[in-house]
Amino acid sequence: MALGKDYVGQDCSLSRALELLGERWTLLVVQNALYGVRRFSDFQVRLDIPKAVLSDRLAHLIEGGVMRKSQYQTAPPRYEYLLTDAGIELWPVIFAIGVWSRRNLGGEPPRLFRHAECGTDLVPSGDCPKCGPIEPAEVEMYPGPGPKRMDPVSRAMNRPRRLLEPVIPEQ
Repeated sequence: MALGKDYVGQDCSLSRALELLGERWTLLVVQNALYGVRRFSDFQVRLDIPKAVLSDRLAHLIEGGVMRKSQYQTAPPRYEYLLTDAGIELWPVIFAIGVWSRRNLGGEPPRLFRHAECGTDLVPSGDCPKCGPIEPAEVEMYPGPGPKRMDPVSRAMNRPRRLLEPVIPEQ
């Protein structure tokens, strides 16, 4: 029997979340949107993702209420892809997966995260150990010891900056 592509017959919240977020590339698109990537071409450059796959993932995330499309130029029409509140709520999940990966799979992180207000590094839950729970917009990412990509989008991200702050690559 062929492996299905959905979770028909499953009735748990994890299976519903995987229906929306479980395809390859999807969480990386969300992660990069949290990091401030907004434009189709920037997602493509940053992730080395085929155009058709990126288009499919963005459409699926929009349909699922995780992202929304916003026109920023009329001639020719161009759009940004922005996280909705539901998408922003994925920050602790994305952060926790990164922490889990480093703990269990190894590797040095290319980015580290701290509370922008007090400068304290975040704990695995994504909270500030001094101040408690914080919003993603209060998180500053800064270069870590791990490897870094050197495409224009990544270079723009390789400086201290807050989550959700738009990435503007050098031209």
